[in-house]
Amino acid sequence: GETPLTPEKRFSGSGGTDPGLSDVGHRQAELVAASLAARGTIQAIVTSPLKRCRETADAVAARLGLDVRVDEGLRETDFGAWEGLTFAEVRDRHPDDLDAWLASSKTAPTGGGESFAAVARRVALSRDKLIARYAGRTVLLVTHVTPIKTLTRLALGAPPESLFRMELSAASLSAVAYYGDGNASLRLLNDTSHLR
Repeated sequence: GETPLTPEKRFSGSGGTDPGLSDVGHRQAELVAASLAARGTIQAIVTSPLKRCRETADAVAARLGLDVRVDEGLRETDFGAWEGLTFAEVRDRHPDDLDAWLASSKTAPTGGGESFAAVARRVALSRDKLIARYAGRTVLLVTHVTPIKTLTRLALGAPPESLFRMELSAASLSAVAYYGDGNASLRLLNDTSHLR
């Protein structure tokens, strides 16, 4: 859901201030919870440890009567020195670093941030553990833009640069189905119909 940084399109990863949901974000969490309750398919909830996701997961859990499990692997990218900055501010302050980051998933943001390649390894490891733990169950993952795009990219077998070709809205729903043979299929991406 939306935080105070979302409308300004500021980098807000796991290396920053860990903002909670804004008033709009809390309303979005309630709308997501109502939508998921109406579908009636969620059997478990796993969330990023960051506050905004925990608040969203708690809203859904309260509606569904489920417990919430925290998975560190679902946290957002650490954007290093870019935390709290807009893309334009990063372009002004760190133009060469930004160009390198946009050109290679192995390049980390300025100041010790996390590369998208590192995020992909972390997210894939969490995915594999979650698939083993919750085999045959429908699990809600409450996470962030980069982990969702990464799960989508991996399900599609798409290259790392595809991360820059997907748009995700705050409090949107995406769905990936995983099969026993190791294959996956994208079922839904960036659905915001519950927010209207």
